[in-house]
Amino acid sequence: MNRKLQVIKYLLADILAASSAWALFYAYRKLNIEKTILQFDERFIFGVIAIPIFWVILYTITGTYKTIYRKSRLKELGQTIFISIIGVIFIFFALLLDDEVASYKQYYKTFSALLCFHFILTFIPRFLLTSYAAYKIHNRIIGFNTLLVGSNHKAYETFIEIENAERSAGNKFLGFVHINGNNGNALKEHIPHLGGTDDILSIIDKFEIEEVLIAIESSEHVNIKKILTRLEQRKTIVKITPDMYDILSGSVKMSSIYGTPLIEISRDIMPIWQKSAKQMIDFFVSFLALTIGSPIFILTAFCVRLTSKGPVFYTHERIGIHGKPFVIYKFRSMCVEAESSGPALSSKIDSRITPFGRFMRKIRLDEIPQFFNVLKGDMSLVGPRPERQFYIDKIVKLAPHYVHLQKVKPGITSWGQVKFGYAENVEQMIERLRYDIIYIENMSLIVDFKILIYTIMTVLKGAGR
Repeated sequence: MNRKLQVIKYLLADILAASSAWALFYAYRKLNIEKTILQFDERFIFGVIAIPIFWVILYTITGTYKTIYRKSRLKELGQTIFISIIGVIFIFFALLLDDEVASYKQYYKTFSALLCFHFILTFIPRFLLTSYAAYKIHNRIIGFNTLLVGSNHKAYETFIEIENAERSAGNKFLGFVHINGNNGNALKEHIPHLGGTDDILSIIDKFEIEEVLIAIESSEHVNIKKILTRLEQRKTIVKITPDMYDILSGSVKMSSIYGTPLIEISRDIMPIWQKSAKQMIDFFVSFLALTIGSPIFILTAFCVRLTSKGPVFYTHERIGIHGKPFVIYKFRSMCVEAESSGPALSSKIDSRITPFGRFMRKIRLDEIPQFFNVLKGDMSLVGPRPERQFYIDKIVKLAPHYVHLQKVKPGITSWGQVKFGYAENVEQMIERLRYDIIYIENMSLIVDFKILIYTIMTVLKGAGR
């Protein structure tokens, strides 16, 4: 499936719809409301060019172009109506409210006309594009690379039910992995056996798996936590075949009349618009911090160089979102040979920390270069602190749920750091971990703002270490 091409089709359709809607609205307003001669003046040209840009930005923020092949036509109808109303209200107050009118009824006509033109011209092309994509998915022309987890009777039954369905849900099975040593002789006749659950991450990477379907027996349910913990490290969609308890408890949500009932593990930690807003805030705050705060940046760099021998910056590989490594930047606060004998965490009384380095740590000056990491997209302002692979391996042995932190970008500051501070050993890292897990399960812009406020208070008080 060519997702980029599909996104381009939606973009072009939305741009053309927004331009056409504004042109029709402009003509309608001039001829039917203002009763004047139709003239294509500067305001018309501005609208035809600027209005589509506004709509594309709004659609991007609200996640319209994500999961482009997994759209529901009914959901898209509701979303298009809702976003159209929000966008038209903004345009109305920004561009149209100051227009001179004979009566307030003309305001209602103006708003209604723009909303109708925009919604109709936007939804029709989207409906056609979504319907054509759904046709190709239902008829198995295109599909999502799928890995089946399980090898016993339930896995075989699930596979046969999905494969023999009158209309495909889009699953293109590339193979299966076994659990507890059962190699699934019945399944082998239909799809390849790719290995066991210990190999699941390498299989996902090798075959570009988009969806993982877990179909295991009741006796194998003890393995679900272990499997899900591993899958947290990848961006795949995960679905599980339910038992009767799941159905009766309301865990199974019907999304397709023809599809096999499955439980989808939700990965949506924040609403899409909040994710987009968080990314924009990250970019603008980091940009302002590095431009307005450049005198502090330069002065700190000068002091680091003046007070101790060695480079100004400390760079090191850390592990980011979905287990992706990146290089983190800091002002050097320790002596050059601080880790000559191997990785070591700092403590309250650490002779490796330089005098100026200790001052920097108190007011978090050493973290300033990480705004570059945020601009690069490796980090966020708020998120779990990134760790080295050396310590992650140690933590995972004692707390396998650590990999849940890799669902999000690491941050310059975190709730774990605000509540607990820097960890001096692996045990303290695990203790701090619970705060970061709670943060991830309750992520929102409000929580981020609170953590940023507490961090600023820590800086002002010089309470860091």
